[in-house]
Parts: sequence; C-alpha cells; structure tokens
Amino acid sequence: MPVERVSASAATRRATLTVVCVTTAMLMLDIAVVNTALPSIASDLDTGVSGLQWVVDAYTLALATAVLTAGSWADRRGRRHVFVIGILLFTAASLGCTLAPNIWILDLARTAQGFGAAVLFACSLALLADVFEKGPARAGALAAYGATIGGAFAIGPLVGGVLTEFAHWRAIFLINVPIGLLALAVTVRWVPESRDPHPRRTDVVGQILVCIGLGALVFGLLRGNETEWSAPATVGALVVGVIALLGFVGYELRTREPMLPPQLLRNRAFAGAQIAAFAISASLFAVFVYTTIYLQSVLHLSPVEAGLVYLPATIAMFVVAGATAKLDGRVPASVTLTCSLMLVAAGLGMMTVVDVASSRYAILPGFVVALVGAGVFNPVMSGLVLGESTADHVGLAAGINDAFRQTGIAVGVAGLGAFLPAQSMLAGGSPAEFVTGLHQALTVAALIAALGALVCAAMLPARRVRRAATASRDPGVPALS
Repeated sequence: MPVERVSASAATRRATLTVVCVTTAMLMLDIAVVNTALPSIASDLDTGVSGLQWVVDAYTLALATAVLTAGSWADRRGRRHVFVIGILLFTAASLGCTLAPNIWILDLARTAQGFGAAVLFACSLALLADVFEKGPARAGALAAYGATIGGAFAIGPLVGGVLTEFAHWRAIFLINVPIGLLALAVTVRWVPESRDPHPRRTDVVGQILVCIGLGALVFGLLRGNETEWSAPATVGALVVGVIALLGFVGYELRTREPMLPPQLLRNRAFAGAQIAAFAISASLFAVFVYTTIYLQSVLHLSPVEAGLVYLPATIAMFVVAGATAKLDGRVPASVTLTCSLMLVAAGLGMMTVVDVASSRYAILPGFVVALVGAGVFNPVMSGLVLGESTADHVGLAAGINDAFRQTGIAVGVAGLGAFLPAQSMLAGGSPAEFVTGLHQALTVAALIAALGALVCAAMLPARRVRRAATASRDPGVPALS
C-alpha cells in the first residue's frame, strides 16, 4: 500500500512549483530557442539542412525515446533523486553544446541534453502531484505548468533571437548552466522525495527497439528530403524504422512489465489523449522551425525581429492558460481538447496567406488563434494525465504523455520538412520554392491538428473527468471515468 501522504507546507509547494516551471521552461526553450539561431549555426559550423534539422530532432528524439524508462526509474529510485540527476545531466550537456567545435559534436551534445530533459520531464508532474492535493490548488499549479510549456516554446524564438543577435548562438546553451545550478540548489533544499512502493522493472528490450525504430524513421525522413527518397540509405532507414517499431509493439504485448503497458492504450480515452498530444506537437510545435526560417530567410528579419513577431500570440496564450484553471472539472475534456485543436488547425490554415513579399505581421493572426488553442490544450491535458492516474504511478502516465508529445515534435519536424526543398532553406536558396513548400507544410499541419480534434471528440469521455483518482485493477493504468 502507498505511504500516507503528509500535506506539504506552503513554502514547499511554492518551491516545488517554481523549480518544476523553471526547469520545464528551460527544457521547452531548448526545443524552440534554437529556431532563430539556426541560420547563424549553419554559417558558423558550415553545415547543411540535415545537420540543422538534427539540432532540433536529436534533442526531441532522445527525449521521446527515454522519457518512459526515466519515469519508471523515477518511480522506483525516487523522483527527487532522479530529478537531481536530470538537472546535472542537462546542465553538463548544455555546456557541451556551448563548446561544440562542429555540427556533429553539437548534435551529440543535443542528444545528451535530450536524455537529461527526458529525466526532468518524467518527474515534473509527479513532483507537482506529490505536493498539490486535488482541487483549486492543483488546478492553479497545472495552469502555471501548462502556460510554461506553451509559453516557453512560443517565446523561445525571441529569447534565441536576443541572445544570438547581441551575444552569440552559443549563449542560448550557456545560459542553461547558471539556471540549472540554481534549480539544483532549490531542489535539494525544498523539494520532497516520493516514490512508487511497487515500481515496474526496466524494459531494456523495449527501450532498445523504440530507440532504433524512431531514430531510423526520423533519419530516413531527414535524409530523404536532403538527397533522394529512392536512395538505398533512405529506404533502408525507413524500413528498419518500421520493422523496429512493429517489433516494439509485438514485444510490449508479450512481456510481463512493458514500458508502455498495452492496457493503457486499450482504454479509448487514455489512447485518445495521447493521440491528441501527438497531434498538437506534430503540427503547431513542429512547424515553428519552418515559420521562423521563413521570417529570417525570406522576409530577412533579424533574430530579434523574428522573435518579436511571436510575442503578441505568446501573451494571448499565457492569458488563456491562466483562465483555463477555472474550467477544471467543469467542462468535459472532450470539449476543451477538441475545441483547442480546432483552433490550432484554424490558425495554421490562416498562416497559409503568407507570401514572399508579405508583411512580417501577416502570419500573426494565425499564430494568435493557434496559440490560444495551445493555451487551452496544455493545462487541460496535464490535468487529464494527473487526474486519471493513481498517485503511485503518475510518473508512468506522465512519461507516456511526454513521449507522445516529443515524438510528435521529432516526427513532425522531419515529416513537414519533406515539403520544403532542402536548398531553399539555406542561404542563396529560392524564397518562392520555400514559400510554396511552407504552404504545403502548414496545410498538412492543419490537417493533423484537425484529425486530432476528431479523435478527441470520438474517444474522450463526453462527461466531466472524475478528479478523484481511484486505484484501478492494474495500478499502472489510469482510471478514466
């Protein structure tokens, strides 16, 4: 039986929320902050399109593939203990990115950053659930957490632009070092320890298969866009990726303690929530890479000017995310998540008006609509994951959700990039070809978000989610009402 919880003090709650939000902002910024720095990185390290795309995907792919194992490890070893290790790894990898002499070292350091981020993401919601009891206090904490996820990603281009323009692109990684050390000190001093008394074992075979599968799939998508889709290396990578992922599914169905318990995905509501998380990441968050390149390479904005274009939409998202806390438990998740994804789809569709000679603000109305949708989506999704999982196994449920989110970004960046001719994304490329490809990528992204909305409407419960987490027959399976 779980150990009886003792109510956390107000100081402990504030410190835990602060350190979780600060580290989450740091993790999300490191997905988005590189966007405005990509042209500078390409010039400084003399790299092509594939090397640049891996700067984003090496991070998100490592995060996606490791977060489930990290969640299981945290449940077993202790969430604060593992969180501290994650901070140390992420901070050290950030220093490695700062000192990288070439694109290959940078991509390797970004991979290490992604593993550190996986550990931190896997612990974040579990740490909040441990100190915030169900009710208005937890709803407010989740609103802050959700706003941090979306806001940090949206404001990342501006932060990256300021650091790149007034310092150097290496500063976008160096800034993580003092922030990481400060978060480490607060965690050790204030954050309480928690763990699962009956943790799952590490699924080594499953972890290997999912790493090979997702890695080969993304490699094939990126290489196909840069060279030829019929090239043996491209076809081979895609085939290996598909076979490994099918092997992963088969193994998870047979093993006693899988990293992704099949019982979870047999639950329509839980499976639908993960599809929704994948959809918003593979659409809105993935396309940020290419809209930022559009602002700088086609419209010739400086890194700071490109970042400022996103600012009004970011503010709107923060406001909406805060207001969403008042909807906790009052509106069915199927309604809020469906509407939020439809707003994302509409906003992405509105962005297709941009052209080679457009105003810098032509893209802004669509971003405002899309980020308002994200402002609703993030806290509701976090609340759904916490409210429908048992307290002892919340690390597993949160890890699954983060895995689908980050897989969406990694696959989305690679997949949407296939619509943009590789040379059009580099200096001297054709702006007209890039804009044509961007229109196609935005259209596909809008369709992905719309499909996610349909899945939410069909699979999530049409009544309010029961907030009292009750033990299910399988303690690792969220209990959806």
